[in-house]
Amino acid sequence: MAGRGDPPEGTPEGLPGGEDEYRSVVFDEAFVQAARLQEFSAQERMGEHAQAVRSRPAWEGRGGGGSRQALMLVLLILLAFGTAVYLGVRNPYQPPVDQPAEALRTTVVPLAPQGPVPGGEPAGLFAHSPAAEHRTGASGINLPMAARTTHFSESQVVAALGIAKDYLVASSLEPDVLAGLTVRPPRLLIDPDQLEQFDHSVASPKDDGRHAVGAWLVRFDPRRVVLADPSVRVQGTLRFAEINADVLEVTADHTFTYAVRPASTGSTGPQARASLFTVHRELRFRFDRDDLRMHRAELLTSTVQAGPQSCDGDTTGSLRPLLAGERAAGPEARAVTDPYATSRPATSSLCGTLAPGAQPSF
Repeated sequence: MAGRGDPPEGTPEGLPGGEDEYRSVVFDEAFVQAARLQEFSAQERMGEHAQAVRSRPAWEGRGGGGSRQALMLVLLILLAFGTAVYLGVRNPYQPPVDQPAEALRTTVVPLAPQGPVPGGEPAGLFAHSPAAEHRTGASGINLPMAARTTHFSESQVVAALGIAKDYLVASSLEPDVLAGLTVRPPRLLIDPDQLEQFDHSVASPKDDGRHAVGAWLVRFDPRRVVLADPSVRVQGTLRFAEINADVLEVTADHTFTYAVRPASTGSTGPQARASLFTVHRELRFRFDRDDLRMHRAELLTSTVQAGPQSCDGDTTGSLRPLLAGERAAGPEARAVTDPYATSRPATSSLCGTLAPGAQPSF
């Protein structure tokens, strides 16, 4: 049934008066409250006002809510900033101060043979020496099973061991380093605080416990000695330990056996016989978190025992192997030392006697 005031058949479609006609112009309460213009009332328009509408303040239509929210947000930001500054000033747990690296302490001990140095072909010499079962090159430097410590993760321990191995390879196995042609590979792995000491050792080597090149790397005089076989035999161990919350320490204890022969003189005669030269290196590395991140190491101590050499030879600049058939000269050595006994503490004497068992036997 039609409503009051409507035609009996209802409001015709499409004609004025239907609610659809005004749907698009109906304003909700929020829209009306937000309006910036307000019409004067009929009574106000009868007065002196010439205009039909007036402007409303921006806050009036919103009840001041936006301004209050903005003010509260600013106050919260200031409060948070002040709290952060206060806690930063009062926080007693400051990051550790970076400690400069210590100077490397070095010991290089020549080992003199008790008789003439055995000679022959490299393969036969290796087969009849304690290095017969040793691995070749970097494969002889094995990483131990890594595990996290109290303050260092397993990955950080692996990184420290990896840097130590990289240094051993660069300083003991790199052909150009062994030949005295470059020092760059090991130098790139040294803590910047120790580079001055390293460079001084290379430029002006001294037997003062700080500046012997043989403590940093293995180097032969290319005018006198060359490698007879590039396959260096290696055996040893790597160990790690946490020193404190900020420092890891790695100890490397390895024996390197080189086949060497006299440098070529340009003659067309038969090639000179080879001999074996053994270097026992015990290095202690220190790593802080910056060292691990930058892939570098601080060297604490380096003890090297190498032979066969003469006790009166100058080994501060490069190692001086006695070659096949040669005998040791100079003062008689004292302690008998086996460079293959890596489990024993390294001697700190000025010169040692190379144990007979360390030489090839036929």
